[in-house]
Amino acid sequence: MKRKKTVLHHILAEKQKFEKRKEGDGMSAKDEFGTTKYVIYAEFEASGIVERPDVVGAIFGQTEGLLGDDLDLRELQKTGRIGRIRVEVHTKAGKTYGTITVPSSLDRVETAILAAALETIDRVGPAEANIKVLRIEDVRATKRKYIIERAKEILEGLMEQEIPETQELTEEVKKAVRAKELIEYGPEKLPAGPHVPFSDSIIVVEGRADVLNLLKHGIKNAIAVEGTSVPETITKLSKERIVTAFTDGDRGGELILKELLQVADVDYVARAPEGKEVEELTKKEIVKSLRSKVPAEQVITEIFYKGRNFYDVIKEKEKAKAREERKEERKPVVTHAPSQVQKKPEKPEKPERPEPKREERIIKPIQQPKPSELDEFGELIEKVKASKESMALLLDKDKNVLAEIPVREMTGRLKERKDVYAVVFNGVITQRLIDTVSESGVKYLVGARKYNVVRRPINLKIVTFAE
Repeated sequence: MKRKKTVLHHILAEKQKFEKRKEGDGMSAKDEFGTTKYVIYAEFEASGIVERPDVVGAIFGQTEGLLGDDLDLRELQKTGRIGRIRVEVHTKAGKTYGTITVPSSLDRVETAILAAALETIDRVGPAEANIKVLRIEDVRATKRKYIIERAKEILEGLMEQEIPETQELTEEVKKAVRAKELIEYGPEKLPAGPHVPFSDSIIVVEGRADVLNLLKHGIKNAIAVEGTSVPETITKLSKERIVTAFTDGDRGGELILKELLQVADVDYVARAPEGKEVEELTKKEIVKSLRSKVPAEQVITEIFYKGRNFYDVIKEKEKAKAREERKEERKPVVTHAPSQVQKKPEKPEKPERPEPKREERIIKPIQQPKPSELDEFGELIEKVKASKESMALLLDKDKNVLAEIPVREMTGRLKERKDVYAVVFNGVITQRLIDTVSESGVKYLVGARKYNVVRRPINLKIVTFAE
């Protein structure tokens, strides 16, 4: 019998729920908290056992017509101004307790009126009930609190991000521009700096990344080998230009250097610090490495004949320089010594004084012919000095002027003529010019100054205006 009653009660309860849903009492399943301004929290106590649909039915039934059509709960739910009413129920000792939550998008006054209306409900289903409003929560205040906390987190994350300095931005822009300056040179299309086609001196490096790093730091006359075998373009350039081989400080750099020294006409050798690559060097390291370059002849002797390392040569060079500096430091100490100590070096000074005089007597007869020969070029030197433009004078054996031409045409003319004995011009004497002049059979080359002259032919006399 008890089982029949339980089943019947369950069927009636489900039917009641269906009818209330049909009438719109339970509202749709949509949660209205997204547009909610306030939330009413209330608790209730019933003297008997009731269920959730009983509580919801009592709320809608006993407030109907109480506040007029504008505040009728059914109408407010249909228009979305009241959200879904949530009820939680539990029973204890024959009594029912629970909570009621009503979301509202009405203004503050209307929400307070609705909350007060809930307290007028005195019966739920067959049992007497008492409803008490606990509080009305302003949802927007909660949202504001969340917004503030979240904004703090976002701001902290933003402040942790490193803002680049102006110098870093400038360097990035320069780096991008210099990367665009990279050109392809020769039939092998070797990566090179923009100054390679016309520069008197070039720097030969291993790869494209090395050229880019040198470009980044303002060195625009570098060209890459791009591989272990030296291209024909590098070999040809080495015969015409002053070549500095700049390789990595590892085993691969040593192998490429040995091949370059065998195949190409290298003038100087520079290497990155031991264990480092050219592409990862800073500007200071690049400048230091290039300043520490060693003549190729010395490197060839040390590496191929004595079997020594390049870095051993550099270390010895630095030690020798340090010794010279120590000697120079000791000299002023002797001069400032007491008078008693100074008397001792006076004795060896007496025999030392005539020695330079004897050398002068021997040297003077040898040096006398040079000024006498150079005096013959005196008028011609003054003439090119007085010229406002770059000018060159081509002379025969009798010092007669064969041609007066611009300096830029001098190389071409010398290749055409074989009767030129001397050249006087108001420009810079370079290694390339020396090679061209010596091939043409010229005996005297007179210029304003010298720059990076490494090899001097025996049959050519080089003189500057200062001499």
